Amino acid sequence: MIKFIDFVREYSYLRKEISRALTMMFKGGWYVLGPEVKKFEDEFSRYCGAKYCVGVNSGTDALYLSLLSAGVGQGDEVIVPVNTAIPTAIAVLMSGAIPVLVDCDNSFLIDIEQIPKVITKKTKAIIAVHLYGQACNLRALRALAKKRHLLLIEDCAQANGAYWEEKIVGAWGDFGCFSFYPTKNIGAYGDGGAIVTNNQNYYKKLLQLRFYGQKNRTESVRFGINSRLDELQATILRVKLKYLDRWNKRRQQIAELYRKSINNLNITLPSTASNSRHVYHLFVIRSKQRDKLRKFLQKNGVETLVHYPKPLNKQAAFKRYAHGFFPRAEKYAKELLSLPLYPFLTDAEVKKISAIINRFI
Repeated sequence: MIKFIDFVREYSYLRKEISRALTMMFKGGWYVLGPEVKKFEDEFSRYCGAKYCVGVNSGTDALYLSLLSAGVGQGDEVIVPVNTAIPTAIAVLMSGAIPVLVDCDNSFLIDIEQIPKVITKKTKAIIAVHLYGQACNLRALRALAKKRHLLLIEDCAQANGAYWEEKIVGAWGDFGCFSFYPTKNIGAYGDGGAIVTNNQNYYKKLLQLRFYGQKNRTESVRFGINSRLDELQATILRVKLKYLDRWNKRRQQIAELYRKSINNLNITLPSTASNSRHVYHLFVIRSKQRDKLRKFLQKNGVETLVHYPKPLNKQAAFKRYAHGFFPRAEKYAKELLSLPLYPFLTDAEVKKISAIINRFI
């Protein structure tokens, strides 16, 4: 069976380096908000071209605390793409705000032309999700947000290391929110997340919000929660960060090999914007017989996944916020299929998967 992702291959490659780093961390005897977290925050902010980074518990908390630090709350509206992972919209609800859903374009990204149609006096922010590893048109989004006096929050959970034009994602908006869930392009061995920003005021608030609203160990000055990136995960992420660009390049090579090898005319391959450097967190094809194709691949020893079978407007938790029509997202949700793609997948495996797809009628 060719697995969708094989964590053991990655760990085998990094085992000695991870073991050395963890041994040093354990010898230090500090496990929460210690030197490893601070070093990772400094290294990751530099990587993203941002002034500040705050490590948090998850990508969901990264979005939630970003909204909270900017004062978004009860009765406010936040624009969200309808085809995204559930946590994007859950974070909006956690803040007390209302998610306003917008359809996607042909690249599966938020349809920027539709955004002005749903902006109201209550709108406070746009969340741009860099889905599957491809950056949204950040220049256009930043111009729109500035013109309408809105926050621009980048959901970079699937796009660590991606670029729009010549600038990496995360530092284009007011906040860049990252997930380090194990499947991500740089993943922890558990949950983890981070927020990058260039705004010092937001940065100071975020430091308090992730730690019970405390400005020190004995004094709380605002509402806050417990959302801390721990030392163990920071240690692992510091090791992996050194490999991120190399691994993203390998993802791009695998994606290109898929493009060259899949020649089934009934399969639609993903498109890439010319101004975007796609890092292929997922390689998502389209088939009108998606479910049959998936069973065919499974029967022939290939594991696949579907991201996402139901857009937000079809989810029970969000139907009440689904005003309007979302024809592209609903169409694509029935057709999308994610193929195996991770840095340790071999060329032989990619060619085998492609050959099986080519045999599918």
